[in-house]
Amino acid sequence: MKTWFLATRPWSFSMSAISVTIGSVWGAGSGFYFGGYFLALLGMVALHGATNLLNDYYDVKNQVDTPSAPTVKYRPHPLVENAVGLRQVLAFSLVLYAIGIGAGGYLTATRGWPILVIGVVGVLTAISYTAPPLNLKYHALGEPTVFLLWGPLAMLGAHYVQTQTIDPAILLVSLPFGILVGLVLLANNIRDMAFDKKQGIKTLPVLLGGHRGRLVYGGLIFAAFLGVVLMSFFGPLSLWSLLVLLALPLVRPVFRIVSGDCPPDADARTAKLDTAFGVLLLISLLLERCFG
Repeated sequence: MKTWFLATRPWSFSMSAISVTIGSVWGAGSGFYFGGYFLALLGMVALHGATNLLNDYYDVKNQVDTPSAPTVKYRPHPLVENAVGLRQVLAFSLVLYAIGIGAGGYLTATRGWPILVIGVVGVLTAISYTAPPLNLKYHALGEPTVFLLWGPLAMLGAHYVQTQTIDPAILLVSLPFGILVGLVLLANNIRDMAFDKKQGIKTLPVLLGGHRGRLVYGGLIFAAFLGVVLMSFFGPLSLWSLLVLLALPLVRPVFRIVSGDCPPDADARTAKLDTAFGVLLLISLLLERCFG
């Protein structure tokens, strides 16, 4: 059980929890639908775990993840360690996809067809992350894919479950957090750039070059914080959302990535910033609901 639990990369599920919770809280008011929230959370976490497993399956099958790959040094990788087999990983991934699709199917039946549209786009995009024929991760589209899944799609879907309305404002609110989730992958790709280039994988840093990739990383961190500040003053966020500035001290450790001295835990450092940012944004929304 521990091996399978680690294979899903559970430490990354905080991103799904934050996305679904922010989307659910936004505009839900006093009529919060707890059942819908928990089903949306279950579905998102199941799809997240399934996608992580499918990613490892194709990376190992395509001989991208090997015992010498950088990723094996920085996190548990039961598939490379021969603790589990390829067919087992694929089967478990399909089970988790089935759970996520089942939750989405129930929400579609009870809340409306837009959930189906959002869910189909999300599932197909998640599968295409490493699966053929698109192999988005291998063609410098990994970061945009992650941004789309954990930013606009997750928050819009969770919001619709609560309100049964499409609110363009939640799309704006989703952008800063979605950007930071994408930067977790970008930090990973900056660190692994030499290995990926050798393997023939076209990640964003490989295409842009290390210097430009680091500039994009730093620029997008600035854009995420600036976006919340602007939305706090001009809408749709309130001044409570300036609480995200409390996460600024976590920016300094990750800027080693921009300076060119990329640390081994670059993605983990970025994930800490992303989590702190998302939790503070969520707290600000709750404070706004309580105190106006």
